[in-house]
Amino acid sequence: MDTDSDERGMRVRREVLGDDHVDRAIAATDPFTADFQALITRYAWGDVWARPGLDRRTRSCVTLALLSSLGSEEEFEMHLAAAVRNGVTREEITEVLLHVAVYAGVPRANRAFAIAQAAFRSADAQG
Repeated sequence: MDTDSDERGMRVRREVLGDDHVDRAIAATDPFTADFQALITRYAWGDVWARPGLDRRTRSCVTLALLSSLGSEEEFEMHLAAAVRNGVTREEITEVLLHVAVYAGVPRANRAFAIAQAAFRSADAQG
């Protein structure tokens, strides 16, 4: 076990996704999912997201493009909120999704636009 990656991973995970999301994920962890939660905390957040080569805004844009291209709707919605937290503007998200339409297909981008539109409407209604 790499304690530095574990601690760094939890810190980055909380900074990007927010405490509420991470607390829910941890609360839902059981013996079946514990190893997976440890893996994503250590490798995705502690190693990859913590690397200096790309800033978090750029990582968020890449992540949105990949998740929408793959049709990973729940993960896309979660990372949409993270992208906003990382300073990605709605206009930049539009540009990312237009890029997805060209390179991954209109249906994938269409679905991602619908998810983002609903999320933004909900956020606007909450103030």
